[in-house]
Amino acid sequence: MNIAIIGTGYVGLVTGTCLAESGNNVICVDIDEAKISRLREGIIPIYEPGLEELVRRNIREERLAFTTDLAEGVRKARIIFIAVGTPQSENGSADLRTVFAVAKSLAAAIETPKIVVVKSTVPVGTNCKVAEILKASTCRVDVASNPEFLKEGAAIDDFTKPDRVVVGVREASVAEELHDLYRPFLRTERPFLVMSPESSEMTKYVANAMLATKISFINEMANLCEAVEADINDVRRGIGHDERIGFQFLFPGAGYGGSCFPKDIRAVIHMARETGQPSLLMGAVDEVNERQKCVLFNKLRRHFGDSLSGKTIAIWGLAFKPRTDDIREAPALALIRDLLEIGCKIRVHDPEAMPNVRAIYGSDIEYTTKPMDAIQGSNALVICTEWQEFRNPDFSLLFEKLSDKVILDGRNLYKPATVTSAGLIYHSIGRSIATPDSK
Repeated sequence: MNIAIIGTGYVGLVTGTCLAESGNNVICVDIDEAKISRLREGIIPIYEPGLEELVRRNIREERLAFTTDLAEGVRKARIIFIAVGTPQSENGSADLRTVFAVAKSLAAAIETPKIVVVKSTVPVGTNCKVAEILKASTCRVDVASNPEFLKEGAAIDDFTKPDRVVVGVREASVAEELHDLYRPFLRTERPFLVMSPESSEMTKYVANAMLATKISFINEMANLCEAVEADINDVRRGIGHDERIGFQFLFPGAGYGGSCFPKDIRAVIHMARETGQPSLLMGAVDEVNERQKCVLFNKLRRHFGDSLSGKTIAIWGLAFKPRTDDIREAPALALIRDLLEIGCKIRVHDPEAMPNVRAIYGSDIEYTTKPMDAIQGSNALVICTEWQEFRNPDFSLLFEKLSDKVILDGRNLYKPATVTSAGLIYHSIGRSIATPDSK
């Protein structure tokens, strides 16, 4: 099948590449000439495990191509995916200007019957508006919704082995064509769910709202556990074995970030307000998460008191999660901001995200090529992201290098006794402070 993808960001590039890998002829369209030039050479603009290899192979086998010419890109395509960004606007809603601009361009360019699929995360009613714009086309254009459920760091598996595929359509024939497109990825009997465009649009937001709620819930409970000297890890096990609750997304930490959860929660709040149904719960989820991003700074301030200013702090992990270079809304950025404001020196290490942080902070902080390089001469270590390489450090070496012998772990990577047996003080999330002399 001939497919066109409009937008070569995270969602568009993963979608186009995976569809090409399953045998389709895919052309990806973007207005950024420099990006398209690099993509033609197999140079991808994001870090996503396995993606670069797939892009290069499908370019080499001539199933995947890139262009800046929208009319040329969609000419042969039967199905066109709109996968452009919908960033948060000032009032919290999704900014749909690019989606609608693409729809207008498509209305002028389409010369044969097409299916236009809105892959971007958009508020309820957007598909209807896109369909209205595309009525200006000279031929039949069906519009469908197909939200993405990709996790950064695991996007290839999420696309090729989905839990489910959701489509919103007006015509059964459109659902049938989309089912044929996704059939190679549904061979393990995963469901292909057909519903209205409005329900499909809402499904994406509700899914992210539920997951974000679980994260904010466990973080709030973790803070309460600290106050009453309970252990959130024990509590998490105590509730997680209840089949009604489970363990997924119930890991305490320093707050969620990324391109989806913060933006989508605020979009839900905006939609609710616009319809006269204020969402008190979603407002609380967002508020709890923003407060949680300050938890590591507050722990540092309590530990060092007035002497925190001027200290050198090592930070392991800058991306909002491991296996990505994405720093959007990352808790580490909130920590860096607060430390710089009080005059701390900062030394950081992240396997992938340092160039993105350097673009923001430049020489205001120091970047190190190895985790232990960040420790040398630092007063304390703070862990913000649970990269695999941080899970089994040499604690005796950390003791030797850290001036004040203290670790603040925002992801609960270690057993307190392991850290304290090396002579280190250990702060974590939802557990009491562990010291070398504590039992």
